[in-house]
Amino acid sequence: MPAASDAEIRATYPQVNAPMEQTGYTSNLTDEQKAILKQFHDELAAMGFVDRLDDPTLLRFLRARKFDLAKAKLMFCNCEKWRKDFGTNTILEDFHYTEKPLVASLYPQYYHKTDKDGRPVYFEELGKVNLPEMLKLTTQERMLKNLTWEYESMLHYRLPACSRKAGNLVETSCTIMDLKGISLSTAYQVTGYVREASIIGQDYYPETMGKFYLINAPFGFSTVFKLFKPFLDPVTVSKIFILGSSYKKELLKQIPAENLPAKFGGTSTSSDQDLLLNDVGPWREKEFIGPEGEAPRAFELN
Repeated sequence: MPAASDAEIRATYPQVNAPMEQTGYTSNLTDEQKAILKQFHDELAAMGFVDRLDDPTLLRFLRARKFDLAKAKLMFCNCEKWRKDFGTNTILEDFHYTEKPLVASLYPQYYHKTDKDGRPVYFEELGKVNLPEMLKLTTQERMLKNLTWEYESMLHYRLPACSRKAGNLVETSCTIMDLKGISLSTAYQVTGYVREASIIGQDYYPETMGKFYLINAPFGFSTVFKLFKPFLDPVTVSKIFILGSSYKKELLKQIPAENLPAKFGGTSTSSDQDLLLNDVGPWREKEFIGPEGEAPRAFELN
C-alpha cells in the first residue's frame, strides 16, 4: 500500500472532473445534489466510517443509486463489509498473484496507456481464454482476488497518475474486450467467473467504467451476450459498444493511434509478452507519480 495517506495522495491531483453537462459529478452538482452529498457524508461519519468519505468516492455511490440516499448508504455499507470480509483493505500488501506470468497467456488481461479522455485503457482477450488449463494453475477465488487487486491498484495508482496528466479528475477506465476466436463453449466456461466479477465491479467499484468496447464480435454474438447481460445493470449496458471486425475506426475515435497496440489497429508497437507484463502508462512516468509511488506489478511481487 502507498506510504502516504489517502488524503495526502488526493491533495496531489485534481479532485474536480472535466466540465460536463451531466450533473452528479464534482464539476457539476445541483444544490439538491450538494445537500444529499453532505447528508450522505455526515450520516456515514456518524456511523463511524472514516475511510473513503471523500466527495468523488461518495458521488460514485450516489450516481450508482441515482442519488437515492437510503440506497446509496446501503450500497456503501455493504461495500465496506465486503472489503473487510474479502481482505480488500490490505490486498495490495498481502495478495501475491505469483502464477500471473503463466496464467496471463491463458487469459490475456492488461493495461496499456490512456484514451483521449485520459482514462487508463484495459484490454481483455476473452477469445483466448482456456479456463480448464487456467484452473490447473490457479483457482476462481484467486482470479477474483487478482481482479480486486487490479481494481485497488487502479484506484490507488493508475487514476491519480492519469488525473495529474489530464489536469482533471479521472475516475473511470476504458475497456477493450477482444472476442476473436470466442465460441459458445468458451463463453459458457467463463460464465461463473464473469458473474462474480460483474458483482465486484458493479457493487463495490461503482461508476468506474467509462467506455467498454466489445470487438471482433462474431456472428450470433447476441446469443452469447445474453449469457452475460443479466449480470449487468442497465447503466453498464448503455456504456457497452458491440463491434465486429471493422472496429479500428471506432477505437481510434477514442484512443490515440500512438496509444493503441498495433494488433488492434494503432501504432503502438509492443509484443504480446510486453503487453501482458509491462503495464505502460502515466503510472510509470516519474512526472505523474505522486506520494503513492509507482504502481506495483502483480507478477513482480513475492
